[in-house]
Amino acid sequence: MFEDRLEVHRVELTGYCYRMLACGAEAEDAVQETLFRAWKNADRFDEGKACLRTWLHRIATNVCLDMTRSVQRRALAMDLGPSSPAGGFLGAPLSAAAFVQPVPDRRVLSIDGDPAELAVQRETIRLAFVAALQHLPPRQRAVLILREVLCWSAEEVAGLLETSPAAVNSALQRARATMSARHWPGGTGEVEEDLLGRYVQAFTAYDVDGLVALLHEDATMSMPPFAWWLDGREAIRAALLGAAGMCADDRLVRTAANGSPAFGQYRDGQALGLVMLDVRDGLIAGTTTYLEPSLLALFGLPMNLEPPRRM
Repeated sequence: MFEDRLEVHRVELTGYCYRMLACGAEAEDAVQETLFRAWKNADRFDEGKACLRTWLHRIATNVCLDMTRSVQRRALAMDLGPSSPAGGFLGAPLSAAAFVQPVPDRRVLSIDGDPAELAVQRETIRLAFVAALQHLPPRQRAVLILREVLCWSAEEVAGLLETSPAAVNSALQRARATMSARHWPGGTGEVEEDLLGRYVQAFTAYDVDGLVALLHEDATMSMPPFAWWLDGREAIRAALLGAAGMCADDRLVRTAANGSPAFGQYRDGQALGLVMLDVRDGLIAGTTTYLEPSLLALFGLPMNLEPPRRM
C-alpha cells in the first residue's frame, strides 16, 4: 500500500523537520502534514521523475519553510544573554517558543543503520548543533542539512529547491561559515553508564559534592523557559548549595533525547520536567532542565509515578 511506503520514511523526515524547526512537537506536525499531502496527491507522484524519498523531502521542505515564516528563532538560554550570578533571580519565564525544544531519539534516529552513520545522526540532533542551525536563513538551513547531514548531491538539492547546483554550493559555503562562527561543541562519544549511575545517585540524594565532581570546570546549567543560566562548576556548586535541598527525594526516569542521555524528573510522584545531559570526555559539560511536565508525554513517560515501595 502507498501508505506503507510513506511510513518507511517517517523517522528520516522527522529528523529533517526537527533540524529545520528545532522543536520535536512541531517536527511531528510537519511530518504529519507532509505525509497527508503526499497521500492526497499520490496520483501526481511520478516515480520516473523522482524517487519517493526525494518527493517527500520536497514536500517537507515546503511545509517547514511555511512554518518558519511566522515564528521567532529558537535558541538556547546561553544565546539569549550573559550568565546569571549563582544566587540570581530566575526572572519571568519566556514563551516555550523562544527555546530549542527536545526530541526523543526514537523519533529521529534509525537505530538499525550503519553505526558510523548513526553517530553522525546523533551529533546533528544535539541541542547545540540544532541551535546553531537556527542562525541560518531557512533555505540555507535546508541546503546544509540536505548536503552535510543527509549527504545529498548538489544536483539533487538543486532539483528539490528548484534552483541551480551553483546556487546550492554558494548557499552551502555561506551556511558553513555561519556554523563555524557559532563554535558549537563537537561530539561526546560513548557515554559511560557508570557516569550516569553516579549522577542519578548524587542527584536523588542531593549530594552537591557528588554532583559537582561529575562536572567539567566550564559546565553550564540552564532551565527553560527561563533565560537564567549558570557558567562554570563553582557557580553551579553555589546555586545547588543555595537551593537548600530543593530537589532532595526527586526521582529520575531514564530516557534519551537529542542523541544525549536524559531523564524525566518527578517531585512527589508528579512530573516536573525533562533533564538533559551534555557529556564530553567522560564528564558532564552541561545540564538543561526543561521545566515543562507535558514534555514527558512526547517521550512516552508517565505523568505520575507510583510511590516507592517501603521495605
